[in-house]
Amino acid sequence: MKKLLEKTTLVGLSLFTFGLSFAQKIDQKSQSILDAVTSNYKSKKNTYFKFTYGSGSGKVTKAETGIFYSSNDKYKLKIMGIEQIFDGSKVYNINDSDKEVTIAKPNDSDVMFSPLSYLESYKKDYNVTYVGKRNVNGKSLDYIKMTPVKENGLSQVNLYVNSAQNKLVKLEQIATNNQLATISISDYKENQDLSSNVFTFDKAKYAKYLITEL
Repeated sequence: MKKLLEKTTLVGLSLFTFGLSFAQKIDQKSQSILDAVTSNYKSKKNTYFKFTYGSGSGKVTKAETGIFYSSNDKYKLKIMGIEQIFDGSKVYNINDSDKEVTIAKPNDSDVMFSPLSYLESYKKDYNVTYVGKRNVNGKSLDYIKMTPVKENGLSQVNLYVNSAQNKLVKLEQIATNNQLATISISDYKENQDLSSNVFTFDKAKYAKYLITEL
């Protein structure tokens, strides 16, 4: 995330990565776990889950809940009165309270919010270490620690994985200024019969909104 989530934008949920490769270290166990999780997500027609986004300085002091749908590269995200749609080409940020819509092409330096974001970027941007089992909300999960190979504003990223189900359960991102951002995932559903317009922006529905295309 380039910055913590703000009410007026979902840029804070963009998990950023660099397009260059640097010398890195990835242990075999971590790679095996993350590759299995990645393959699991990619094998599904679509995925839905609820999540809790937490933030704070050193510890979580504020939390918001949201929902997320994805299908291949497309997704829909709702949190804090804001909806974000990526239709495979453009990102639509819809702010109901301000009655504003911002439309933009995804930036090449950003990886859109998705369970696969860090699962893809780990291959070139982070040193990755399997730490061991950790108890998270009564569940024994595999804990994988990631540290950037080049300065990017983060000190580390922690991934907690249910390896039996090949699912990412929790992500912790710690910035160099000690700001903490977490995503805790729950209520998975897969291969649902979703409407064909789930990942489509219907401009006619927002005739009274201020629409800005960047």
